[in-house]
Amino acid sequence: MKIALINENSQAAKNAMIAETLKSVVEPLGHEVVNYGMYTADQENQITYVIAGVLAATLLNSGAADFVVTGCGTGEGAMLALNSFPGVLCGHVVTPLDGFLFRQVNDGNAIAIPYAEGFGWGGEVNLKYIFEKTFECEGGGGYPPERVVPEQRNKKILDVVKTITHNTDMCDILDRLDPELVKGAFGGEHFREYFFRDCKDEKIGAKVKEIVG
Repeated sequence: MKIALINENSQAAKNAMIAETLKSVVEPLGHEVVNYGMYTADQENQITYVIAGVLAATLLNSGAADFVVTGCGTGEGAMLALNSFPGVLCGHVVTPLDGFLFRQVNDGNAIAIPYAEGFGWGGEVNLKYIFEKTFECEGGGGYPPERVVPEQRNKKILDVVKTITHNTDMCDILDRLDPELVKGAFGGEHFREYFFRDCKDEKIGAKVKEIVG
């Protein structure tokens, strides 16, 4: 699984620590981490939580990423921004149990973590445990065991509902969004290198190439 890491600007200073922690947990499991930044708080291309939503949706819908790890000060803004898009199901994860239950019961493809609120002494330890419980096994297994069948059924129903309520084509969305938002989403230092290498959707890839030149 290819896991994209996206940090918004208020928490950019933690990017290296988050990336290192994530890699230490998921790489031994056979997953790959692709770090889209922000890498430093003072870099020219600033990623707000809204821009993080545009970037995450583009990565997930194009197949350039299978899962997105993001967040902001509280995690709420990033979660709301990502869930504004089709093809994205993002959970707000504060504890390792949140990560486990979201992955097993809701089987989403993104998590938003609070990197400021409550992130005090031992915060990096909690983060490590969140990643362990989120990625230790395949998603959608259901929980508790006696609820596996109805939980899996409910997830399929939710997928259908989201397809109907978020039925706009991703390329159309990119055309209709504020160009500055899109520019911010695709302006990262390594965006072109990583995205065009990993993109699996020709239509979205062509649209992004048209936008970035």
